[in-house]
Amino acid sequence: MSEAPDRLRIDKWLWAARFFKTRSLASDAVDGGKVQVNGERVKPAKAVKAGDRLSIRIGAFTWQVEVIALSDRRGPPPTAQLLYTESEESRVARMRVADELRASRPTNPLHKGRPTKKDRREMDRFQDDND
Repeated sequence: MSEAPDRLRIDKWLWAARFFKTRSLASDAVDGGKVQVNGERVKPAKAVKAGDRLSIRIGAFTWQVEVIALSDRRGPPPTAQLLYTESEESRVARMRVADELRASRPTNPLHKGRPTKKDRREMDRFQDDND
């Protein structure tokens, strides 16, 4: 068996740590400036090592993590979470953003998508009664 590497490409690490579903998505995010290593914008081939601090922006969410271990294999989520630690401020900020997004979402329990034939008939009856 091979030993764990002491350095690994950032796009490969992001994929193995399950921040992105594919390596090409990870590479595109790094190219787009959505991932920073130690506060600097980098290229997908940048080698990361244990102790590096990453800032990862995906949509409205931002993760501030520190690399703990390296892996070039994508494993199950519990194993992937062992590759990094997230700062408490980052976790709180992500939860706050999630709550804000959840609160701003329109809530209408009556609207479930496209109306059925029965719903259309009821709407027509309602409109005919008002005329």
